[in-house]
Amino acid sequence: MSTTDHLHVVTSDTITDSRRRMGRGLIWGSAAVLAGVALAQLGQTSGWWNLGFQTWRPTLYAYCLWATCLCWAQVIIRGEQGKRTLFVLPAALFVISLTVFPLLFGLVIAFSSWNLSSPTGRAFNGLDNLRQMWTDPFYWNAMGNMVWYTAAIIVEYAIAFGLALLLAGQIRARKFFRVAFLLPLMLSPVAVSWMIGKSMLEARFGPLARFARWVGWDNPSFFGSPEVAKITIMLMDAWTFIPFMMIMLLAGLQAIPKELTEASRVDGATGWKSFWEVTFPLMLPVSITAILIRIIFKLKLADIVINVTAGGPGGATDTVTSFIFREYRDRSNVGYGTMLAMVYLVIIVIVMTILMKLAARWAGPRT
Repeated sequence: MSTTDHLHVVTSDTITDSRRRMGRGLIWGSAAVLAGVALAQLGQTSGWWNLGFQTWRPTLYAYCLWATCLCWAQVIIRGEQGKRTLFVLPAALFVISLTVFPLLFGLVIAFSSWNLSSPTGRAFNGLDNLRQMWTDPFYWNAMGNMVWYTAAIIVEYAIAFGLALLLAGQIRARKFFRVAFLLPLMLSPVAVSWMIGKSMLEARFGPLARFARWVGWDNPSFFGSPEVAKITIMLMDAWTFIPFMMIMLLAGLQAIPKELTEASRVDGATGWKSFWEVTFPLMLPVSITAILIRIIFKLKLADIVINVTAGGPGGATDTVTSFIFREYRDRSNVGYGTMLAMVYLVIIVIVMTILMKLAARWAGPRT
C-alpha cells in the first residue's frame, strides 16, 4: 500500500450498495425509535395509557439519537459530500429543536383548555378558543390599536430621514450629534418606560407634568384619556427606535456617490428637486428595509405598554402582545393565550410576506 493511502478520498463511486443500505437503515431505524417514543409520550399525555414517562425528556433523547444517526449516515452514504454536509446539518438540527418543537407544542396547547388556576389541568377543547377569540372585543381592540401604532411608522420614517440628512451634511459638532441621537437606542424599552413614563410623565410630581401646569394645562394627565395615552405611547416608542432608522438611512446616504449629486447641481436641480429626483429614488432600497425592520419591531411592542399603562385606560393603549401577556399573567389562561399568540403569528407572517413582495416589486429595477 502506498504512503498516500491516508489521503484517500471516498467518493460516491467507491461507496458500495451494502454501505448505502446500512446508512439508510441507520436513518430509518433511528427515525422509527423517535416516532415510537414520541407517540408513546403523546398517548400518555392524552390519557390513553400510562407508561411511566414523567416528562418529555425521553423524546429529547430519541431526537438526539436520530440526529446523531442522521449525521453519521451522511458520511456512510455520501462519503466526502457527507462530511461537507456536517458543517451545516448539526446547526440546522439544533435550530429545528429550538423552533419547530416549541411551535408544535404551542399548537397542542392552543387547542386546549388550560387554566393554571384550575385543578383539572389541560384538556383538549377543539375550536373553542378560536370561537372565544372571534367574539373577544378586547383582542380585536388591541388589533385595531396595532394598526394605528404601525401607521405611525410613516411619521417616524420622515423624522429619521430628516435627521439622517442633517447628520450627513457638513454641520458643526456632527460627531457629537450622531452619538447624542443614538443614545435612546442604547436604552431598553423597559428603562424608557420607567424613566419617562413612570417618572418624567408622572401626573403629580413629574417634571413634564409640572411644565404642562406652568404653560396652562390645569390637570395634566398623559395617560388619563384614551387619545392622549395612545399618542404618548407612540411618542415614547418613536423616541426609542427613530435612531435605529436614522442610522440605517444615514449609512445609505453616505453610500450615494457624490458625483450624482454634483451632476444634478450642474444640471440646475435645486435642493428639493435634487432630493426628490436623485437622493430619494436611490434611497428606496434602504428606506424599505428600514421600514420593514421597524414594522417587525413595532408588531412586538409590549414593554412600554405593560410597564406604563397596562393597556389602559379601558384598553386604549393595548397591543396584541401586551393583551396576550395579561391573559397569561393575570388570568392564567394558557390555552386561550397561546391560541391568540398563534393567530397573531400567522397574521404577522402573512402581512410581512405581502409587504416584502410589494417592496421587492416597488424597489426593484425599472425598465
